[in-house]
Amino acid sequence: MSMLTRSSFPLWLLACLATAVLPWHMQQEGVGLAGLFALGQPDPEAASALWQALAHGRFWFWPVVAALLLALPGALPLGSHARRARFLTWGGGLGLTAIVLQGLAVGIQGWSWEWMTALFGELEDRQFGMGLGGSLAALGFLLLLTDGLALRGWFKGDRFVSGSVGVLAASITVFTAWPVGTVLAQILTPREDLGILAAMGARLLDSKIWGLSCVAAPVGCGVFWNTLMLAFSTATLTTLLGLCFALIVTRSGFRAKRALRLLTVLPIITPPFVIGLGLILIFGRSGVINQMFDAVFGIELGRWIYGYGGVLLAQVFSFTPIAFLVLIGVVEGISPAMEEASQTLRASRMRTFTAVTLPLMLPGLANAWLVSFVESLADFGNPIVLGGSFGVLSTEIFFAVVGAQQDFGRAAALAAIMLVVALLAFTLQRVVVGSRSYVSMTGKGDTGLPTPLPRPVRNLAYAVALPWAVLTIVVYAMALAGGFVRVWGRDWTPTLSHFARAFALERGPGGDLIFSGGAWHSLFTTIQLAAIAAPITAALGLLAAWVLSRQRFRGRTALEFALMLTFAVPGTVIGVAYILTFNLPPLEITGTAVILVACFVFRNLPVGVRSGIAAMSQLDKSLDEAAITLRASTFRALRTVVLPLLKPAIVTALVYSFVRAMTTVSAVIFLVSAEYEMATVFIINRVINGDYGLAIAYCAALIVLMMAAIGLINLLVGRRRLGRRSAALAAAPAAPATTPAGGRA
Repeated sequence: MSMLTRSSFPLWLLACLATAVLPWHMQQEGVGLAGLFALGQPDPEAASALWQALAHGRFWFWPVVAALLLALPGALPLGSHARRARFLTWGGGLGLTAIVLQGLAVGIQGWSWEWMTALFGELEDRQFGMGLGGSLAALGFLLLLTDGLALRGWFKGDRFVSGSVGVLAASITVFTAWPVGTVLAQILTPREDLGILAAMGARLLDSKIWGLSCVAAPVGCGVFWNTLMLAFSTATLTTLLGLCFALIVTRSGFRAKRALRLLTVLPIITPPFVIGLGLILIFGRSGVINQMFDAVFGIELGRWIYGYGGVLLAQVFSFTPIAFLVLIGVVEGISPAMEEASQTLRASRMRTFTAVTLPLMLPGLANAWLVSFVESLADFGNPIVLGGSFGVLSTEIFFAVVGAQQDFGRAAALAAIMLVVALLAFTLQRVVVGSRSYVSMTGKGDTGLPTPLPRPVRNLAYAVALPWAVLTIVVYAMALAGGFVRVWGRDWTPTLSHFARAFALERGPGGDLIFSGGAWHSLFTTIQLAAIAAPITAALGLLAAWVLSRQRFRGRTALEFALMLTFAVPGTVIGVAYILTFNLPPLEITGTAVILVACFVFRNLPVGVRSGIAAMSQLDKSLDEAAITLRASTFRALRTVVLPLLKPAIVTALVYSFVRAMTTVSAVIFLVSAEYEMATVFIINRVINGDYGLAIAYCAALIVLMMAAIGLINLLVGRRRLGRRSAALAAAPAAPATTPAGGRA
């Protein structure tokens, strides 16, 4: 059965059940699960839309009911495509529009239209944010609309592609564009005696942002130039390090590959301040290195760690794992047959690497560079700990929001500048990658052996990566030692008392196990929310990567950039944006678990998207087309052909989204509540109170937990099977390659 002849009735039934049965608004306290099937509920807020219209006279629900009736003829597989398309498009569009207008019309005190009050009297019923019924009805009408567009010939008539684009566009609009737009609108607020335009100009042209006095005098540059220099340096170094680690793990005979791979991703499973603390203990004024230089050479290195050098070092530590995760799948996906063909044509290994292997890595390199660049732009934790007098855009935004000035307009102006920089980086990445083909996985057999690295490349990779790995071990050893001593810096007596206070277990009167430690509540909450957010993030990210890589439609570039929006804005701004947006109807979700999961999903989504795009660029489109030619639906081709070849990208998306949800602090510090306390907020509060031992003990427990989670994710996803031979890649240089005729290559 073709995609176009299938019935849309299940989607219509979803919208119908959501309208007629499920509670339309969020429940008041005390309603509980009784409001799940809300027909006939005495409380109008716990009732379905149909019951509110029939029993409570709320006429504004009638357009939703009318939209259901209008869409029904199109939902049934009867009549021509053109006729069905008209009913589905108009019905879905009317229903979706009615729900959006209802949501926008609901204020803090309920419906407040003056003409409605004059005609129908005072409307005193309090309206709450959209609940389960309203959300599912909006989804149903959206999918009915996209089905109608597919029947009209949009997206080549493919309903799955049309629905995917619709869901992605709607989710990005609600949870990314809307909050970012809300906070950016603050730039238009007047300031003191200045009007809107004058205040906006003063904020955007502030000399503290664009100042270049550092060129002629030993003073600091403007925060824009500091941010740009730092982001460019970080992106370049992290991409180089990530490539070196990926080459060693996949193309060398290094014996400790698994340990090196685990060590590489260690920084992303660590709460932000641990790296800064370790660097201070090593390179700070009283650190090990300074004391050694002072004792041996009589040289005092000073406070160089506090400034550009320290922030750069910490960011390279923090973001190298992201570059590695993006690149390892790309390096593994390169076809050995292409490299063997190059050597057969008498090219040396070095020539093969520079002319064949490296160009095929270009999409991965460009995407890794872009992600690292944007991460550096938005990074807040490292500059606030190690920045000193070196200011960047993210710290300026933070002080504008939470400082004494409370200037949301200035924060919005700085965020707007940051978004423009991210857009320019995004454009540069697209120009570098271009429209060339990077396909290295096709439907043909590929039994070649991966070519060992040329000696100079292998030696360079070892020289760059292995010292960095040693430094990583030292930093973590120094930082985590604080969890095993009595008082950090004063009493170095070994103890496990900090772990006992955080994770104490007791037996109750009935023999029940009681989690009496202070950290258990935040730990269980964090694990639960991260486990919910990770698969949603991976699914949306890889779906977006597939749509952006395989489909061509109007607005594709805008959708791709919109997916990067929350990545390009500091977490503090995202937290404030979510509060400003979702503290009122129609989505009044502040203080709930929903807002935390939404923040995790759309904050971490870009890594899955960029990793998926890099991996998809290696897959020949003929693989999808062959499956569809054999009468497989688009969804089935994606599930059975494409996804098994994207396992490295799936692992990247799942690992990154889970560990970031476990360790993020800047975005959620404004969103947590007493009921939903996150692990990182608990740790930060302990640090503020000077309880470093308990904080570091908690960090050590989180690291062990997330290592186990990463192993479980790799076990569940499995390895990608490419049908290629494998052989041990000797560390020693191999003999020169020969042609089939026996000549040297």
